[in-house]
Amino acid sequence: MGGAAVAVLAAATARRKSGPFVSLFSRAARRLHDAAETAAAEEDKARTRSRRRRRSCSSLLLGPDFPDTWDPSSRDTTPEAPPRCAQADYDCTATIIDGKSIAEDIKLHIAEEVCQMKRSVGHVPGLAVVLVGDRRDSESYVRYKLPGNCSEDEVMDSVSRFNEDPSVHGILVHLPLPEFLDEERILSTISLERRMWMACIELLLRSGIELMGKHVAVIGRSKVVGLPTSLLLQRHHATVSVIHAFTTNPDFITRESDIVISAAGVANLVRGSWLKQGAVVIDVGTNPIEDPTSDYGYRLTGDVCFGEAVNVASAITPVPGGVGPVTIAMLLGNTLDSAKRVYGLSD
Repeated sequence: MGGAAVAVLAAATARRKSGPFVSLFSRAARRLHDAAETAAAEEDKARTRSRRRRRSCSSLLLGPDFPDTWDPSSRDTTPEAPPRCAQADYDCTATIIDGKSIAEDIKLHIAEEVCQMKRSVGHVPGLAVVLVGDRRDSESYVRYKLPGNCSEDEVMDSVSRFNEDPSVHGILVHLPLPEFLDEERILSTISLERRMWMACIELLLRSGIELMGKHVAVIGRSKVVGLPTSLLLQRHHATVSVIHAFTTNPDFITRESDIVISAAGVANLVRGSWLKQGAVVIDVGTNPIEDPTSDYGYRLTGDVCFGEAVNVASAITPVPGGVGPVTIAMLLGNTLDSAKRVYGLSD
């Protein structure tokens, strides 16, 4: 339309004729030209706004790519903040959920089934563990490891070999991996049926703790613990709040919760003041703290300030001796289940 208006205006001007008709025609052509230019400009602006909206929409859907890094020091500077967590000299009122005892029961049942499998098919389950670098918390579970400076391809080759090994029925890659390794790429190498978790739910169920209708706060949203645990809790019809490093007033949310599961990886993050009276506390944290009196030069502590929480909670897992032993037992149990499927022994 704009091009036609320019052509009409040019033709009218080129004739150089006077008179009211030519003048009127010229003015009409100019108005047509101006209108066309205005419409074209508005159309360009609309396209620009549309492009901007599309870009903004995509960005909003994906969310900002911020690292989910906890900064407990910033939460401990208010005047109302309690003193540093004491780990001794407490009066225990909560029931201690004995992970070691629960793990022993699980492993006893597993041992019986493994013996039965050996008699039936002449094979036993195989579990492969991949540990990269020097991680004190992981070393409390296993000692077999790859050097910390190994390449990503070396880790993936190790996992691939385990995937192809018919004697291996479960694979565990200890996380987090060193920052220079692509965690997603390595984990995607593991066959889906060989991924293992669920220790938190097992602890709660074996302790006779009701989940249906309960409000559960899950602190931490990792793909290893926080995310799968929150999804499993919903399968058990719990109402779940997921707390992460960017959550405002996390203490308020946990104080409203019947059950608190912490897997943030920050020593003593959860204080007694964070808990509702009578809450159940599952502490997944395994954080090495320097301790010259220890044989290893460090000791392990959880995400929860045990000395404070034990006087508020109705039941709590200690660290160590809580979730850790049950995690190992569940790994063995899931490996057994995988082997049973391979050898045609599934129920």
